[in-house]
Amino acid sequence: MTKTIKYYNKNASDFIASTQEVKFHEIQGKFAGKLSKDSLILDFGCGSGRDTKYFLSQGYQVDAMDGSEEMCRHASAYTGIPVRHMLFQELSSENIYDGIWACSSILHLPYDELKDVLIRMSRALKEKGIVYTSFKYGTFEGERNGRYFTDMTEEKMDRLLCETAVFCTEDLWISKDARPGRRDEKWLNIILRKI
Repeated sequence: MTKTIKYYNKNASDFIASTQEVKFHEIQGKFAGKLSKDSLILDFGCGSGRDTKYFLSQGYQVDAMDGSEEMCRHASAYTGIPVRHMLFQELSSENIYDGIWACSSILHLPYDELKDVLIRMSRALKEKGIVYTSFKYGTFEGERNGRYFTDMTEEKMDRLLCETAVFCTEDLWISKDARPGRRDEKWLNIILRKI
């Protein structure tokens, strides 16, 4: 994980430039549509702060965190709220959030750590809370372009959910990458509901 964080610290400006303006309203709306207007959302691995800013603009309360100090600094400036520097494995909140937004973030965890973090996410959610998360579509696990990735298929996600037994799938779909020049890349999008 350290190598991945170093990557984001070093390449924060380039990463932000390629993601901050990406239009993501359809998926953000799909997630937000399952929450009431006074909901508290955790942006779990907020990156540039794009999604935090959107949810704040829609009237939601948002906590944002990221494992990269540079990302936290940029996201705080962009969103106007303090962004906590925290690793996924350090989430220890209980029964606080109505929803957790983990867009293209927890995919950087090895599979076994992903299991532990899903359980932590479930604990942090209120009863029947929801999670949106996304993974590159496929079976690859390992380092790619200086970062660690765990790719995901429907079958692999089913296995992960069976092994952790804390969420059920509310919605699942495959999409193309929303960034310019990346339309050939596929993503697995999942909305989970706390059991």
